[in-house]
Amino acid sequence: MDTIFLEQVKVQTKLGVPEWERTLPQTVILDIEIGYDFSKACQSDAIENTIDYGLVVARIRETLAEHSFKLVEALGEHVCQLILKEFKAQNVKLKVSKPGILPGLKALGVVMERDQK
Repeated sequence: MDTIFLEQVKVQTKLGVPEWERTLPQTVILDIEIGYDFSKACQSDAIENTIDYGLVVARIRETLAEHSFKLVEALGEHVCQLILKEFKAQNVKLKVSKPGILPGLKALGVVMERDQK
């Protein structure tokens, strides 16, 4: 299997357990690995035989701007399912980082992996 990776994708969304934390968008950083069979793309050199990472990033930014999440886990699941369903990825590994949320803490977050069912 082949993998497309997108590192340090900065997105804006409303995220946090306390309601006040979800009043304004904040930056979340995503590291994404998308599993896909690139054999056709390697032969054809055509974008339609692979996953257009520009469209993936645009779609993630669009959907996260429209939604609010209490937990980074729920946000992560939302992004994983979007990539699996809309882009027909074989699998996805996602790291969600919420930077600078607590004093003395660089970031908090989750790492999750999901496969096509």
